[in-house]
Amino acid sequence: MNNTTTLKSQFLLRPDITFLNFGSFGACPKPVFDDYQHWQLMLEREPIQFFAFQSAENLKKSREALSSFVHCHADDIVFMSNPTTAINTIANSFPLNKGDEILTTDLEYGAMDRTWQYYCDKNGASYIRQHISLPLVSKEIFIKQFWEGYTPNTKAIFISQITSSTALKLPVEEICLEAKQRGLITIVDGAHVPAQMPLNLNQLNADIYTGACHKWMMAPKGCSFLYVAKHIQNLINPLIVSWGYKSAAPSHSQFLDYHQMNGTRDLAPYLSLPRAIQFMSDNNWAEVSANCRKLAQSNYQRFCTLLGSLPNCPISDEFLGQMCSIAIRTSAPEQLQRLLYDKYKIEIPVMRHDKAVYIRYSIQAFNSPSDLDVLYNALAEIIDTTDLITI
Repeated sequence: MNNTTTLKSQFLLRPDITFLNFGSFGACPKPVFDDYQHWQLMLEREPIQFFAFQSAENLKKSREALSSFVHCHADDIVFMSNPTTAINTIANSFPLNKGDEILTTDLEYGAMDRTWQYYCDKNGASYIRQHISLPLVSKEIFIKQFWEGYTPNTKAIFISQITSSTALKLPVEEICLEAKQRGLITIVDGAHVPAQMPLNLNQLNADIYTGACHKWMMAPKGCSFLYVAKHIQNLINPLIVSWGYKSAAPSHSQFLDYHQMNGTRDLAPYLSLPRAIQFMSDNNWAEVSANCRKLAQSNYQRFCTLLGSLPNCPISDEFLGQMCSIAIRTSAPEQLQRLLYDKYKIEIPVMRHDKAVYIRYSIQAFNSPSDLDVLYNALAEIIDTTDLITI
């Protein structure tokens, strides 16, 4: 039994589905899911003790495990249910004035675009979606194009470290360095980053960073984090005001009080995060991830050739992780996605992004070359027998 087969047996995913959409919501290995249910059972058995007397210490242990994984101080991160909540927390607090600008790319996740557009509209500011030409050619050209959107009114930059629909690793470290030199706040959407690529928040020097733990880290759904550098933590107001505001028993950190103590909620996804980290350590995840990247990248060109598209970037670790997106010409992406699932039992996203449409496959430990063969053969048959895809 090879390692892929062994690891596949550790997941609860349906065996009859070719699962190529790990990037959307991830999936829990059995030991992590068991730990998740363990924490839920503890809550149900004695909810008062769990919330009133144990939650702070348990959350601290999880934050310490996470901070070691992403390399920052444990007091600089708080748990959030998802990156959307984290960015709403930031945008709601950010001091936007009339005429201010938030500089971003036109490759960002749609929910994040809508969040920033809402708060910019509310405050008379502008959300600048700087155009990035695809395919990417080099980091240098990307950086040059990005900063062409800068003006004296730019107050902050918002950028994904790995984009969603186009699955591109962007040179965020270089962007953050330049932003610091220009006196700008840096806000990074790292939803897809933790466990898909190494993350060192101390080295990255982003002021604000959000990452999902329920994607590539394989924690239960609803486990993400918000990192805020100490020098601006006092600017970030709680999205939900609760007992942490003017607390009767304040901790050493207003940041933790404001954002960690916000009412009854299921803490089990956060508390099972150390088990997810342990699962990766037990299974030599650096090697697993490298093998997944190799499989994803080695198949990228053949799918582009099949669909008559170009890769979004040079095929290398510099721009790609465990996901690859291919531009696909279809006027009915939702119908195509349902056909792939209903007839071919393939779980894969077909996503609109502005005027373009992308099909994106994700490779995780349980995927094998045969999974991509299933997808390739299904797309070839659809091209030959329907008008859903135009070449």
